[in-house]
Amino acid sequence: MAFVHPHPFVFLLILLPISAVAQNDADYVNVGDSLTATDENNTSWLSPSGDFAFGFSPLDQKDLFLLSIWFAKIPEKTVVWNARLDNPVPRGSKVELITDRGLVLTGPQNDELWTTNSTGTFFGFMNNTGNFVLEDSNYNKLWESFKNPSDTMLPAQIMERGGVLSSRQSETNFSKGRFQLQLGDNGNLVLQTINLPTDNPNEAYYESQTTAGDNGTLSPGKELVFNESGYMYIMKDDNQRVALRPARVESTADFYFRATLNFDGVFTQCSHPRTSNASGSWNPIWSVPDNICVNSNAKTGSGTCGFNSICTLKPDRRPMCTCPKGYSFLDPNDPYGTCKPDFIQGCAEDELGPGKDLYYFEVLKNIDWPFSDYAYMKPYTEDQCKKSCMEDCMCAVAIFRSGDSCWKKKLPLSNGKVDSNLNGGLAFFKIRNNNSITLPDDRLPNPKPENKNQNNLILMWSMLLGGSVFVNIILIAAICLGVFFIYHKRLKRPILNVDAVEMNLLCFTYKELVEATDGFKEELGRGAFGIVYKGAIQMSSNVLVAVKKLDSLFQENSDKEFKTEVTVIGQTHHKNLVRLLGFCDEGLHRLLVYEFLSNGTLASFLYRDSKPSWNLRVQIAVGIARGLLYLHEECSTQIIHCDIKPQNILLDDYYNARISDFGLAKRLILNQSKTHTNIRGTKGYVAPEWFRNMPITTKVDVYSYGVMLLEIICSRRSVNLETIGEQQAILTDWAYDCYQEGRLDSLVEYDVEALDDRRKLVRFVMVAIWCIQEDPFLRPTMRRATQMLEGVVEVPVPPSPYPYSKTS
Repeated sequence: MAFVHPHPFVFLLILLPISAVAQNDADYVNVGDSLTATDENNTSWLSPSGDFAFGFSPLDQKDLFLLSIWFAKIPEKTVVWNARLDNPVPRGSKVELITDRGLVLTGPQNDELWTTNSTGTFFGFMNNTGNFVLEDSNYNKLWESFKNPSDTMLPAQIMERGGVLSSRQSETNFSKGRFQLQLGDNGNLVLQTINLPTDNPNEAYYESQTTAGDNGTLSPGKELVFNESGYMYIMKDDNQRVALRPARVESTADFYFRATLNFDGVFTQCSHPRTSNASGSWNPIWSVPDNICVNSNAKTGSGTCGFNSICTLKPDRRPMCTCPKGYSFLDPNDPYGTCKPDFIQGCAEDELGPGKDLYYFEVLKNIDWPFSDYAYMKPYTEDQCKKSCMEDCMCAVAIFRSGDSCWKKKLPLSNGKVDSNLNGGLAFFKIRNNNSITLPDDRLPNPKPENKNQNNLILMWSMLLGGSVFVNIILIAAICLGVFFIYHKRLKRPILNVDAVEMNLLCFTYKELVEATDGFKEELGRGAFGIVYKGAIQMSSNVLVAVKKLDSLFQENSDKEFKTEVTVIGQTHHKNLVRLLGFCDEGLHRLLVYEFLSNGTLASFLYRDSKPSWNLRVQIAVGIARGLLYLHEECSTQIIHCDIKPQNILLDDYYNARISDFGLAKRLILNQSKTHTNIRGTKGYVAPEWFRNMPITTKVDVYSYGVMLLEIICSRRSVNLETIGEQQAILTDWAYDCYQEGRLDSLVEYDVEALDDRRKLVRFVMVAIWCIQEDPFLRPTMRRATQMLEGVVEVPVPPSPYPYSKTS
């Protein structure tokens, strides 16, 4: 008798009920099912109980989402798992279940962002424990979120040896942070910081002490178990249990539980009431370590908080990070990050000071940075300790303890903490006096020149009245010659005023600059705000300068406004910015005097017949990024350039990139009136938000930098409608097409040097595409762009930079 093959659908009907029983009545996700990131309610797959949801969780940032699992019945959304990505995904992203890939996350342009790589996937389901599982047709688990955790464990979840939890970067930033919980191969559960972007760990600041041989047993830990009753313990090879904390836990029937490695490094178990409306909040049950500030003693890395900071334990046993007086957070948006000094300290800088009273001490009690010592003196008195640090240009802090012990420490300071066990030990924190930074001798003004001249005249007239006629005639002649030479010399030397000294700038007269430029004879270039001329000024030697005459548009600004803006620019100090030497503010004449850079503009360097060296172009691109990062985040007042282009990048003798024209365009134009807030910048480099009535932020500079980065990579203009075909005329379009189609050799016109460094070439092109995204929210900050260029962080696959334009 012939065997009749039943339809495959019959098998499916038979298998599904069995699987449903086996998998806790889960609702199945079949191959081909997908979710799309929108604001609608169909953006998640729920567990049968409705307690957990898998899908796209909207973030506070506009149009950005997180692929995650969360408690679905709690009003305050609590994420317990997320697909660890460097950036959230934009609206329109999709996750789909595919047979040979498992879950696949793609962006709006169908670019793959993440996958489980689960070959042979038959179906998936979100179960009632909060675990999302993928299985094959034989019900073998191919992938599950419990085995790939982010920062949280849930009841019924087990971590085996080698398992890791990684903290997020901050409360709202879900990318990988610098703390991890790991069950080592030796069975020891440890908390430690890691050195991002690698996973290389520092010394542990918490250990469970469950390695072989501990506690009189040879049995090491094999699993970290969070059981269904809400208890967490380490199961050893001999099945003994070691509780992390002997805490009483409420009933799982009445409460939700989670154990999370917080962004600040504290591992905490929390509970939340399971009421009908899920009111209440997450309450901590226990946490480890007891005092993360004191326990963190890694010899490498910054410790719990960033470098140069102080860790204090709050009443909830979570750390608080603060900067000492005279220091501030390097990133104002990261209150757990590194602190930077708000003053200049160093041996070379100290030599420019008055020689005494450069610094004073801020005295702190029971505070230490235990691993930053470079000198230890004993026996030493408190006065000797302070004096030794004050006279040592490398010393940042002196610690005096135990009545006769002195430690000198230098920056950066690590593992800073408040510790009552120090028994009143004193920390003498060295802070520079505000008025102790002075100019070199050849730049110092002559104080009160009018008084000095007046005293000289009184002396001369006394001599005249007391001498003979013949002597008087000779003296008069000598005085006339002296006056002539004095004033002639004054015309050749820059004159300083008190305000200029305070901002380390020279104040020139208009006559001096006319003479310095030989009547504004040699023009170096023209910009939106004036003409630049070459000149020479006699200081300690003959110094070449570039003098910029601001056009009449700037005459509407008051003297006070002009000087305020010049002061801000005068206070910027970075090797990738053109240095402002001085200014002239005299009637209708307003001029800026910059250092002269011999190798001209980046435009003349790039747009020439022979291609410049690839390594030189890389150096220039990174230098410009660092300069913009300084303007955006690190100088005293944020500066948005608004006109980044190769013509505004100058090159010094060693082809180091220097950004010019920074600050004045934004400060003297943008905020004056509605008329002047129209589009600023140069065609081809202008960010789309200028045309869309959107807020203007530092992201306009990021866009312009992205265009210019492509020019540097390809050594060509961003728009070329004359010498090449229409397909390649717009560089931004051409670059993305080449990247998407894998034709970077065409993009760089088969540049051998660039193609030999293909990994860096690909990375630079990807960074440029991220920078030129039409949506400013998708563009990286200049800090992130710089890190990606330098290879410090991974560069995610960029989406199409112009989704709006394509669809319209």
